[in-house]
Amino acid sequence: MIVSTPHAETGVPTSLPLRTIGDIRAALRAGHGFPGDQEAFEADLQRALEASTETDLKAVASVIVDYRGRIRLYQDPDFDIAVQEGIDLAARLKREAGGE
Repeated sequence: MIVSTPHAETGVPTSLPLRTIGDIRAALRAGHGFPGDQEAFEADLQRALEASTETDLKAVASVIVDYRGRIRLYQDPDFDIAVQEGIDLAARLKREAGGE
């Protein structure tokens, strides 16, 4: 049985308005995202728009929700800690499985 310390949930900064495509673009231009997100957002949005009909914009909404979440995740002060916990756990499991 593997027991790990759960990632403590803290308040993620919500000061960035992320309600519109313009808000998301502005946040990404300001560096509030992962490397490459600004270009990837535009490409993903373009693909979603091209695949959408005038009555079905679910793909566009999915892109907006995805990048809004990525921006908020990137801004979470505990994100780096949680990533490091995952890396440490994976390394430990690898060592244990390999008998090292």
